Amino acid sequence: MKAAFGIIGLGVMGKSLSRNMASKGIKLALYNRFVAGEEEQVAKRFISKHEELHLAEGFEDLVAFANALQPPRKILLMVSAGAAVDALLHSLIPVLDAGDVIIDGGNTFFEDTERRIQAMGKSGLFYIGAGISGGEEGALKGPSIMPGGSEAAWPLVSEPLQKIAAQDPNGKPCCTFVGNGGAGHFVKMVHNGIEYAEMQLIAEMYGLLRHAAGKNPAEIASLFESWLDGPAGSYLLEITTNILRTREGDHWLIDRILDQAGNKGTGSWTTMTAARAGVAIPGITAALFARFQSAFRQNRLELAATYPMPKKTMAIDTDQLLHAYQLARLLNHHQGFKLIETQSDASGWTVNLSELARIWTNGCIIRSAMMEQLQKVFGESQKMLLHPYSKKWIEAGSHALPDLCASALKARVPVPCFSASANYFLLAVEAKSTANIIQAQRDYFGAHTYKRSDDPTGKSYHTNWNSKDT
Repeated sequence: MKAAFGIIGLGVMGKSLSRNMASKGIKLALYNRFVAGEEEQVAKRFISKHEELHLAEGFEDLVAFANALQPPRKILLMVSAGAAVDALLHSLIPVLDAGDVIIDGGNTFFEDTERRIQAMGKSGLFYIGAGISGGEEGALKGPSIMPGGSEAAWPLVSEPLQKIAAQDPNGKPCCTFVGNGGAGHFVKMVHNGIEYAEMQLIAEMYGLLRHAAGKNPAEIASLFESWLDGPAGSYLLEITTNILRTREGDHWLIDRILDQAGNKGTGSWTTMTAARAGVAIPGITAALFARFQSAFRQNRLELAATYPMPKKTMAIDTDQLLHAYQLARLLNHHQGFKLIETQSDASGWTVNLSELARIWTNGCIIRSAMMEQLQKVFGESQKMLLHPYSKKWIEAGSHALPDLCASALKARVPVPCFSASANYFLLAVEAKSTANIIQAQRDYFGAHTYKRSDDPTGKSYHTNWNSKDT
């Protein structure tokens, strides 16, 4: 009997997803490229190591791989985003038939997905861009899956994808059709942007507690652990607790990890896309730029030696820290969902924010107690910050957040993501902003005109600022 599903690319994620799918009783055809002396018989050797794959077949020839699949073929690509995907598609087209479905499960830029949907459509092929979150463990035990693209293909692949997905608190699969076009890869991109800021906020709390309050990693872990069963609980906070407790001999392992953070591009794409869409995401951008600055370690060491900034002792009220943290997280999520809503409206995707939050309640990296509440929030209102759930955290943290930032800067501890969140909030609630100065400047040097607060018609005005009669 031919295989029901094919997977191309047996890296970490491809292998885990293969084992997950096979454990659900789905017969697989697995393909990995042949590179003499480097990648030989990868699929067959992988199959031989795992009992759940005993019905799977391994290939390193695309024609044989395609012939092993039931029509219409359903093929998941788990290869590096970019040129590698285009090259693989070029090789696949001749061996596939109209009506076959290709699913790109990598972190692909959504505009590339939209281009490929059109290109594959010319050959009669369906193309789905599916964001997949959960890392190696999630891929094996149940990830969150965000498919988008050719809606007509969704019924063909919904069963296997939903079988391998994580389940939400009500037992429903954390996998749903997000929207047409590049919607699936777009929401995964923003998911990763939210993830950047969530990680940075935890890192900044660690910095405050370690360097200003003098707590050791185990003490910080105990504080974070005390929050896990409450409204601040999250997967990222949980794994940080485990990280901080890990020792290597007489040393904390965290102290031996080089302070240079990497990134794979999705945070940059989120920031650039938000700039094009005119949506402010300062928390996400601050987290991205903090990673960028961390990468220039030698520069930091030279500057630190030239301009020493010893940390000052800072008393930290942990209840206030929790309130500041929760408000910063709420604002981070608001920025991400606002970007998704704006792009969805512009592209005609009709992304359901409540359903999106639902499939992010389990399996994915940003799963949390807050996400479970946001599913309910968006089910009742699109004005997230005016919902009673948000009001509770805003009232609790509206003073704690800016006060924390002020104290941290006085203690010379950098908190870029907390600071960006505080300024985002203060700008959001500023009834009378200073943008009138900006608009007057623009009119002065560029005759860009301005509108008047005392003219409700919205008429545009221009002033000759150098005239003596002004």
